[in-house]
Amino acid sequence: MIDEIERLVRCESPSEDLAAVARSADLVAEVGTAHLGTEPERIVLDGRTHLRWQLGGPPRVLVVGHHDTVWPIGSLATHPFEVRDGVLRGPGCFDMKSGVVMAFHAVAALPDGDGVTVLITGDEELGSPTSRPLIEDAARGCTAALVLEASGPGGALKTERKGVSHYELVVHGRAAHAGLEPERGVSATIEAAHQILAVAALADSPAGTTVTPTRLQAGTTTNTVAAQGRFAVDVRVRDVAEQARIDTAMRTLQPVLDGARLELLGGPNRPPLPASASKELFARAARLADELGVGPLHSLAVGGASDGNFTAGVGTPTLDGLGAVGGGAHADDEHLIVAELARRTALLTALIADLLGARTQHPLTSGSGRP
Repeated sequence: MIDEIERLVRCESPSEDLAAVARSADLVAEVGTAHLGTEPERIVLDGRTHLRWQLGGPPRVLVVGHHDTVWPIGSLATHPFEVRDGVLRGPGCFDMKSGVVMAFHAVAALPDGDGVTVLITGDEELGSPTSRPLIEDAARGCTAALVLEASGPGGALKTERKGVSHYELVVHGRAAHAGLEPERGVSATIEAAHQILAVAALADSPAGTTVTPTRLQAGTTTNTVAAQGRFAVDVRVRDVAEQARIDTAMRTLQPVLDGARLELLGGPNRPPLPASASKELFARAARLADELGVGPLHSLAVGGASDGNFTAGVGTPTLDGLGAVGGGAHADDEHLIVAELARRTALLTALIADLLGARTQHPLTSGSGRP
């Protein structure tokens, strides 16, 4: 497993680099085929490469992962792959190339994989703009969707995720010379300031709703009244009603300055993954973990989103965070705990087998040393 994770990590795959994602997909297909015994279906949408293995008859269990990362080409030079003192490091190792390898090993260890779909996408870090329909279609009608995103702190499974909306508010004003006749202008900078305050006021902390203006741009030169400005808005919500409330409020924003005009881009990206979508699956996984001696399991709610939001959004029971145990996703200290690879993979195999109705003992639960 370590060797395969190393191969995937060394094949850098930033989401925006289509050629890099395609190279990574070739390698993921090679590794997956060696374990699953069949070539994947390659699905290229807007230049982004996704892989799907459909094993046997009608789909019953969906295993979801992604092979793209947030790390730009060249990151290996500053964040080299290494395994030291039981800790594996490297760009994208935790989020989530280790999860891809775990998925292949877990499914390969099943006594019968009939009814399992393995879907590895190439644009999750961008919000899954092209893979969302694939994920939703694959999830519909399944008994469960199991998401191989990295675990939470201490190996906790992610049983609740907030829904996400992304907006960009474009402010149109009118340019004028800032020294000679500023009164003839309509400042997009000032209008943006009014709108930023109005947008931030939409947050509701008791409801768990965050509305955060983020990236901001305005104007052209220091002596010109800004004719245009724009800022991005990140929204996180616990329920669909709050997501709809914020969307309505964003679409009814009105300019404050005479002559200013607003243009709203974006909207809801991912629905919430409610705790109800994971409750029964988590209880099943916790029981299996205790039986295997890899428990106890813990759960947590997180503000970050994943493709599990989509699977839950179509009504499929979903359990997330089944991947590696470690930390530092998207950060300089990204890492995973080597000793947990075999334990978590054994749990995943047992969970899939249980959902398919075929209990199994995973070979990685016995022995010691390097998985």
